Amino acid sequence: MESRVLFSSQFNFPVNSPFKTRETSIAPLTPSRNVLSFSFRSPAERCAMRIVPLVKAASSTPQIVAEVDGSSHEPRRKKLAVFVSGGGSNFRKIHEGCSDGSVNGDVVLLVTNKKDCGGAEYARSNGIPVLVFPKAKREPSDGLSPSELVDVLRKYGVDFVLLAGYLKLIPVELVQAFPKRILNIHPALLPAFGGKGLYGIKVHKAVLESGARYSGPTIHFVNEEYDTGRILAQSAVRVIANDTPEELAKRVLHEEHKLYVEVVGAICEERIKWREDGVPLIQNKQNPDEYY
Repeated sequence: MESRVLFSSQFNFPVNSPFKTRETSIAPLTPSRNVLSFSFRSPAERCAMRIVPLVKAASSTPQIVAEVDGSSHEPRRKKLAVFVSGGGSNFRKIHEGCSDGSVNGDVVLLVTNKKDCGGAEYARSNGIPVLVFPKAKREPSDGLSPSELVDVLRKYGVDFVLLAGYLKLIPVELVQAFPKRILNIHPALLPAFGGKGLYGIKVHKAVLESGARYSGPTIHFVNEEYDTGRILAQSAVRVIANDTPEELAKRVLHEEHKLYVEVVGAICEERIKWREDGVPLIQNKQNPDEYY
């Protein structure tokens, strides 16, 4: 039997997302302040919810003054470069989204620091060129330098760089060459549980040890430091009392797969807008006057 729970905005997780999933239940009302709604099907069942702060254009809202490649014409298909270090499950979902029409773009390059990883093998099997970055210390002839990498990305006409489990710090040359065009996905709700050394299962262990009641993926723009760029989207996953890091990681990854495809779809449709205070927002596809 499904029951509904409605929280006030004291949790700072406002929700009113157009990205609905089977696990999400949105209250049929227009509240005067942000609310959080989710459902449980049984006391022990896992529950996920979408964090989507809705911002309406109004005099009390900071003015939106810039956007990513915005225009009134139909957006052209974007060229994407994806960076991975492991199996690349998020990369695979993005590639599938490009193939099924969920994403108005194409993955034209796969960049990795581990040329034999699962993500690289998947790319090769789908005809996607694979580049190695950075140069391996033990194999100086293998891999690209930062300036060479930038040159290759420009040669391929890459519009956006997507980090999907890439464990190396992005060089400043790349950040400067692609301002506001590099995204990363992190398996926790930043700004908590981020920074150098916090990746993979280490993140989920830290979340459980802290006693946090929620975790989930964060998608943010990339700057010169680990996990400190502007947050673009988040999705919350409830932490269960007797969770293990592996169980939590599995549920967070499930949300990662959905959220990243949705956000990449939005950025390829030129629906990322920037407020005057530097906060990026996603324009509602159905109602262009609403942002989340």
